[in-house]
Order: sequence, then C-alpha cells, then structure tokens
Amino acid sequence: MLLRLDALRELIELSRTRLDGRTLAEAGRVLDAAVERHRLSGEFTVVAIAGATGSGKSSLFNALAGANRSSVGVRRPTTCEPVACVWSGDGPGDRPGAEGLLNRLDVPLRRRHLPVDAAPELRGLLLLDLPDHDSAATGNRAQVDRLLDLVDAVIWVVDPEKYADAVLHERYLRPLAGHAEVTFVVLNQVDRLPGEAADQVVDDLRRLLDEDGLALGEHGEPGATVLALSAATGKGVGELREALGQFVAERGAADRRLAADVDAAAERLRSAYVAARRIGLTEEARAEFDDRLAEAVGAVATGRAAERDWLRQTAWVCGSPWTRLSGGRTGRWAWEGPARGARKRGGRLNGGRTGLGRTGLGRTGLGRTANGAAGVEYEVTGAAGRAAARPVVEQAVRIVAGEAACGLPEPWAQAVREAAERGAEGLPEALDKAAADAETSLRGGPAVKPRWWTVAAVLQGLLFVLQVAGVLWLLGVVTGVTDTTGWLAALLPAVIGSAGGPALAWLCRMGARGPARRYGQEAERRLRSTAAGCGRARVLKPVTAELKRYQEVRERYAVASGA
Repeated sequence: MLLRLDALRELIELSRTRLDGRTLAEAGRVLDAAVERHRLSGEFTVVAIAGATGSGKSSLFNALAGANRSSVGVRRPTTCEPVACVWSGDGPGDRPGAEGLLNRLDVPLRRRHLPVDAAPELRGLLLLDLPDHDSAATGNRAQVDRLLDLVDAVIWVVDPEKYADAVLHERYLRPLAGHAEVTFVVLNQVDRLPGEAADQVVDDLRRLLDEDGLALGEHGEPGATVLALSAATGKGVGELREALGQFVAERGAADRRLAADVDAAAERLRSAYVAARRIGLTEEARAEFDDRLAEAVGAVATGRAAERDWLRQTAWVCGSPWTRLSGGRTGRWAWEGPARGARKRGGRLNGGRTGLGRTGLGRTGLGRTANGAAGVEYEVTGAAGRAAARPVVEQAVRIVAGEAACGLPEPWAQAVREAAERGAEGLPEALDKAAADAETSLRGGPAVKPRWWTVAAVLQGLLFVLQVAGVLWLLGVVTGVTDTTGWLAALLPAVIGSAGGPALAWLCRMGARGPARRYGQEAERRLRSTAAGCGRARVLKPVTAELKRYQEVRERYAVASGA
C-alpha cells in the first residue's frame, strides 16, 4: 500500500503543470487522508454505523456497546453529533492509541464512551454512531459525508420500509461499490416482519446491492457482508458481533479502505493518463518531417544547382581556349545557385508571399515566360536565394506534432503540441541560416578539384597550339611565304587542333555527368542533414521530452492504480 501511495504522490507532483487542480484535487485528498491515517494508530479499526432516520442505528450501537451510549427517541433527528465507543480491552477508562483517531474524527469528549463489558472479541474496535444521512438538518448530512471519508469501514443500517431508498443507493452505496470489502449492510427491525417476509426482504436487498455493483461476500469470497437482525430483541446481534470481531482481528480494514480509495481515485484519473494507443514518434514520421524540412530549404534544388555548376565548370576548364575567351569567364568557381539557374532555363522566380511574409524556397513547377507561354521546369527560390518556405515548415511541425500527440490523453496531447510550437518559433530562421551556409560553401566549389581537369586543360592547350600553328602554316602556304608543296603537312595539325578541341570538350562533358551527379547529391545530402538537425533539436527533442515525461507519469499511474 505504501508503494501505491508513493506512486500517487509522485504522479500528482509530475502532473501539476499538465492537469488542472480540480482533476488532481480528489487524488490529493485521498493521499492526505491516507498519510494521516497511517500516522495514527493501527491498533484500532474505525467502524461507523450509518443509516437513515428511524432505521434503528443508534439502537444497534447501544446493543453492541451493551448500554445506552447513544440517545434513542421518536424525535428526529435524534443523533446530531457522532458518538464513539472504544473497545481497548486494557481496563476501565483506558483508550490507548484511540485519542488521535477520535480527535481526527472530531468526536466531542462527552460523546466518547467505553463499552459495559470488555468483550475481548471486539478488542481494537472504535465504533461510531453517525447522524442520519437523510436528516433535515444540512449540517448533519455534511457531518456524515465527512466522516464516511475518514472511517475504515461502514455498517449501513436499513429498515424494511427504506431499504430501497433511492438516496441511499444512488448517493452512497453505488459510488462506494469498490469498497465492498469494508462494508456491512444490516437489515434491522426484522422482528416487525411476519413469517418468511424477512428472507424475502433480504433477498430483494441483495438484488438491489448487486445492481449497485456492490460485490457480496458469499461462500468465503471477499465482498460486503449482508445480515438481518433486530436491535430491539437482540436477534442476529450476536452474529454481527462475531463478524465484527473477526473483521477487527484481521487488522487490515484501514489498508483495504485506503486501497479502495486509491482505486477509485485512479479510476477517475484514468482518462487523463491512459493513452488510446501506443504512443511515440515512428521512424516513418521522423523521416517525413526531415523530408518536409528538406523541401523547405530547397535541398533538391540546391543539389541540382551544384550538379549544374560542376558541369558548367567542367565545360569551362576542359573547353577550348576559344570557348573561354568567348564566355568571358575567369578560372574562379562561379556558383550560380538555383535562382540564377531558373532564370537561365526560361523560368521565373516565385514572387508570391507566404503566410509569414517571406518568399518560399525549394518548390518545383512549371514557370511562364514573359509572354505567358509555359516555360521549362525550374526550382523556386527566395528573394535572397535562401529563405525557407514558411508554410512548408509550419505544415511539417503541425503534422509531426499531430502524429506525436495522436492517442494521448488531451492534457498531454496539448503539452506535446505546445512543445512543438515553441520549438518551431525560431526554426525558419535556423533553416535560413543553414541554406545560406550551404550556398556559401558551394560558392568555392569542391574542396579538391579533379586531376583530369588539369590533364584536359593541358591537352586543350596543346590542341590550341597545334590548331594555331596549323592555321598559320596554311596561311603561309596560301600567301606563298612557305613552300606551297607543304600544304598537306600544314592541314593536318590545323584539322587535328580544330576538331580535337571540341571533341575533347564533349568527352569531358560526358565523363563529368557521373561526378557532377554525385557532387550534387552530396550537396543535397549535407543540406538535408543540416535541416533535419535543426528540426530535431528544436522540435523533435522537446516533443520527445514531453513523450518521455508522459511515459514516466504513465508508469507511476500504473503503480498507483495497482495494475
């Protein structure tokens, strides 16, 4: 029991920032009552006699005490304050260990009594006579409700006229169905019933209790004890005394009552802790989140741009000198990026605004030329060439938060969504920086240039020299400067130089496709990895922390509920 109480205490502490106070109030009350009860004497078992007006509960109290300790009369209500009788068994006037319990119950000093005879079979019993639960005085009803929460067991006294009273069953017996093991139901005044009528009423009472969900202790099984007696004539009182003596001797009523209270509190909290399905983010959900962030930063477009720039640089380095001169470019790596690539291919940039006032990046579609005709496929980038697409980021966060919160109890689902929203506040800016850093690193080209570029450039230089020499030789032949019979020897280097340069450039372009593709894929992979790292650190990490926190409280709840 102490283990369950410790788990309930931890559960309340871990849940204060997630659940409202009203949800935890009942569990806190049960915990406080349990701690207080454990602090007080375990020597005594507190049993209350409760019932309706005129049911004879005070008469039964006096019959068990052996004297008129509680007032009995026709005036209603007769019992306005709780009356106690303590069986200590250690001598007259001695109530060791009971005073703390009596003070907790607020039993007035003048209402604390000892039985006439020690009755060793009842030693350890602290018996209470409660006010009528249906009293016209609201203060009496409030006292009954308070004391019923503090006692270890209850003897419900009913009479042949009111045993089916709806107030008794709906307000008290039905809500306490889980407390059957610490409940006695006594049909009093059976002396007023003729013949077999008493057995018929008891059978009907059992039927009603069964409908209330109150398990009945029959054939040695745990459950509520149902008895028929007459406090006035003493019939059946001895049987009740014997049952009470055995009940008190077990010294387990307090723990059973507290266990039932904890069970009831845990059941009321069930909807706040038990998930509808297995919770957690699947690898598929994480991968989809990474894909959406990669789309937001334009990882695919960046990879394609890097591939194109590799091919363009290959064409420049491995091309003939005439190509370089006509292109007007220097030997420095010239990163053009997705935006410039789009313009070169006849597309246009997406000038539209996103929901957050920024231009999107990383989308692919069909553009239109200035005259409205459909253009070729292009990658859309931002105005600055690297602004992450805000709507795509927002959608990615919403989807992954919804996946993580799916099936969770609402308080914890809300906590997961809030954690994702807080993490997403700076995510677009972090993705912008990641895209900008990727673009900066790509501007310088690959860290190590291919050696065959140098070889191809040297060969192009030799072919250029050969071409120039052959052309000059041919000019000399034509103008008569050189021997006219050597035109064939001059034509050969000119043709080799003129045709070899473009052929070598074409071969280099064909050979560069594979490396260019790998270079672009690596650029895309790096940007995807960086974007995924931003998303995981800012969104998935706090979401996972909330899920872990829920797992902790779920485990505590399982212990507290006795599962």
